[in-house]
Amino acid sequence: MLALADSLGIHRFAYAGVSLGGAVGLHLAVHHPERVESLAVICSSAHFGGSAPWEERAARVRREGLAALADSAPSRWFTPGFTVPGLVADHRAADPAAYAACCDALAAFDIRDGLSSITAPTVLLAGREDPATPPAHLREIADAVPGAALTEIPDASHLAPCERPEAVLAALRSHFSGAPKRGTAVRRQVLGDAHVDRAQERQSGFTAPFQDFISRYAWGEIWADGTLSRRERSLITMTALVAQGQYEELALHIRAARRNGLSDDEIGAALLQTAVYCGVPAANSAFAVAQRVLAEDDTGR
Repeated sequence: MLALADSLGIHRFAYAGVSLGGAVGLHLAVHHPERVESLAVICSSAHFGGSAPWEERAARVRREGLAALADSAPSRWFTPGFTVPGLVADHRAADPAAYAACCDALAAFDIRDGLSSITAPTVLLAGREDPATPPAHLREIADAVPGAALTEIPDASHLAPCERPEAVLAALRSHFSGAPKRGTAVRRQVLGDAHVDRAQERQSGFTAPFQDFISRYAWGEIWADGTLSRRERSLITMTALVAQGQYEELALHIRAARRNGLSDDEIGAALLQTAVYCGVPAANSAFAVAQRVLAEDDTGR
């Protein structure tokens, strides 16, 4: 891979890989971080279940060729009822020696200890029905790589780019455009490092898609858009939260409003305006929240 990049005069590059290709990407990001600008790992793993199964598969292929494995490939690669005959045919026609060498590489591959050193912005894409590298394998990587995001692709098995090309392409476009990294940076600037760190620590496989969604779209696109200032966005956000009665979230954005440059008097004026258009009871609750939050912050200063 590096030889190819060098031959093309490319020093830093974005990398996306599926299965073994994803493992190659992880290896590059750990051992050659200066070369990898951004990384997408699709239906892959930091380790592939130990050496014995792959050594056995390599020996079998060297003895018998690829016919038997090709016959069972659709059940390993795709969800029931879906197949890509051309890929299965290519698998059947592959060079057995080359395939066995790939098995040898997977038998020896275990990069778990190096994941925390990865600095490239990283997205993990998992096929929700993948039996070979299930979502838990990608979650292990996401938990270890700083700032990594995991997206599960529904109705997809091991070759998710074949089964769900639109979903995979959308995730790759969003990642390589820089939206998640930009969104996380803006989120930290507005809500503070402590809040974002807590959110990331609590993140699970169940909540990861939502955290990724708000980092990409709420913070990476809406809040990052320069049409409105952050002061203006804080005023709008506080009003919307009062209107919906979302007082826990309002407390978060009272603090954010201060970070965005609003004075206590301006925050109070905004809440007073909500009394006219959202109702006195809603504004009364909002003032109580704001008074508590501002007092807590002043005490902590």
